[in-house]
Amino acid sequence: MTIPESLAPHFKQPLLKTPFHDRARELSQMDSFIAWAGYTTVDVFTAVEQEYFAIRNATTLFDLTPMVKYRIAGPDAVPFLNRLVTRDIVKLKPGRVAYCVWCNDAGHIIDDGTVFRLGAAEYRLCTAARQIDWLLDSAVGFAVDISEVTEQIAALAVQGPTSCAVLKAAGLHGVEKLKPFEIGYFSLGALALTVSRTGFTGDLGYELWMTPESAEEVWDALMAAGRSRGIRAIGSQALNIARIEAGFLSPNVDFVSAEHTIRTGRDRSPLELGLAWLVDFEKGHFTGRRALLAERQRGPRRQLVGLDIEGNKPAHHALLYAASNGAREVGNVTSAIWSPTCKRNIALAMVDAPHFKAGSTVWAEIYLNRELVWERRMSRAQVVERPFFSPDRRRATPPAEF
Repeated sequence: MTIPESLAPHFKQPLLKTPFHDRARELSQMDSFIAWAGYTTVDVFTAVEQEYFAIRNATTLFDLTPMVKYRIAGPDAVPFLNRLVTRDIVKLKPGRVAYCVWCNDAGHIIDDGTVFRLGAAEYRLCTAARQIDWLLDSAVGFAVDISEVTEQIAALAVQGPTSCAVLKAAGLHGVEKLKPFEIGYFSLGALALTVSRTGFTGDLGYELWMTPESAEEVWDALMAAGRSRGIRAIGSQALNIARIEAGFLSPNVDFVSAEHTIRTGRDRSPLELGLAWLVDFEKGHFTGRRALLAERQRGPRRQLVGLDIEGNKPAHHALLYAASNGAREVGNVTSAIWSPTCKRNIALAMVDAPHFKAGSTVWAEIYLNRELVWERRMSRAQVVERPFFSPDRRRATPPAEF
């Protein structure tokens, strides 16, 4: 007897498929898939360069369904979240989204994510990795209900300078009125959509949230509406270039959750990651507050910064030194690219004090493989402000017509 693929034992299908999987498979020319939070997702559809330039010049679709989603509701939803995260959730109004981080008692980051306020006492927390154990442990003593709803919600990122025009052409009238980090409710024919003006590209963009049953119909409608505006599906490699240009951090790349670190000194605080603006010491107690107060008083020993590096060879995993002779190590690169838009060799790096101050110079040790021979280069790098790329269209309301 032949077992249908949908009923095959899990050990033969260890990864789940998103509701957009069949559409993505049809467009995949490279057959390049990676695992994300238990799902199989596209790494590259055609070519990274084509997909990247679509982000900056047209409209792109990126399957966000594997993003882990939690529903947090109940009379104590606000005090629970305010105890959990470092920023003041009381200030988050219904219909708005906020980026946030949460820490352990030592003030080291457990994870980052976005909080959606869907109602007076209903929130949605989105993270890249599962955090149900930490959330439930943190909820002891609060009248709050926490449930994972990842498989109940399909999500699609629609990003790029023509994204608003494509959404309007598809029938989402009024979407141009959404302000950054605002939530709106729309209909695409008979399909209900929740739309947030959020994204991971640092460009104009939106994220669409829907039922899994609506996924393919929404995908098809957007592809049809965006045909004249160069719409293209993208994978995670192109998205990674855009997020580095925007100065955004990626878990397990720029930091590791304090719950997963093994070696001493590898966990990071929000102050070390340049996220001090997310920490509100005036709102009252939250997990990690005492440790972060002490760190603020003594000053961080290291900090994640932007680097502008000489040359055009990305400094992947490079060690950083105080001088060109490599005498004293002062940090390491966490993310690096040659930026096609900025025409700069840029990187995110963890740098020791006092070298992380803007304008400081460090030296990156870059290794190049040329015809199976490794060459070592010491390249000058200057500490610069993030983001590297931040176009006005990202914030304009309504967006310009492209």
